Amino acid sequence: MRVVIAGGHGKIALRLERVLAGRGDHAVGLVRNPDHVPDLRETGADAELIDLESSTAGDLAERLAGVDAVVFAAGAGPGSSAARKDTVDRGAAVLLADAAVTAGVPRYLLISSTGVDRPPAPGTDEVWAAYLRAKKAAEVEVAERDIALTVLRPGRLTDDPGTGLVQLAPPGLPRGDVTRDDVAEVVAGLLAEPAVWANRKGPVLDLLNGDTPVTEAIASVLSSGGSRS
Repeated sequence: MRVVIAGGHGKIALRLERVLAGRGDHAVGLVRNPDHVPDLRETGADAELIDLESSTAGDLAERLAGVDAVVFAAGAGPGSSAARKDTVDRGAAVLLADAAVTAGVPRYLLISSTGVDRPPAPGTDEVWAAYLRAKKAAEVEVAERDIALTVLRPGRLTDDPGTGLVQLAPPGLPRGDVTRDDVAEVVAGLLAEPAVWANRKGPVLDLLNGDTPVTEAIASVLSSGGSRS
């Protein structure tokens, strides 16, 4: 499987690239900083230099020829402005979808966030509120494109070692944490499971650490008919 990952130098993306390369898939990370290329190659992935905030869908589509799936793991990051939450967390996600449709990519996995279904509470920090709105808007707009979409909504991300044990379910899990290692394992597992991609409107799934092995958690949510909210 050839997988292109937007935000290829992010903490989840680097872990995902290592997992994919380790099982024999071809991972390609999209990065805008050439200094990040060696880090991707160290994971076993290739790198493509492109700035998703200044590129067109046509520019990006040229990088997606022959790709089996794309993963959106990009984000404006800590310290960024509310405006960049929109241009990256929403705008770049939609750009990737448009490019993927143009290139004929069949699968799109969007890493979103828990809490996006609820409007930000009064008094919420402006940048955090913009982040939540951008993530939800990305889900809505990408779902309008003609591509099979799966949305994964991790809880609060940690850098603790992965446990291999998770809770994976349609939206409604309580607040909680999940390691970036475990997010990467779940993304890789979802990409490899054909039943996840049987319908264009694929599942929307909350993800936390829990007590179920990743492969069992994916099988369980599929057997229970987990569906888009």
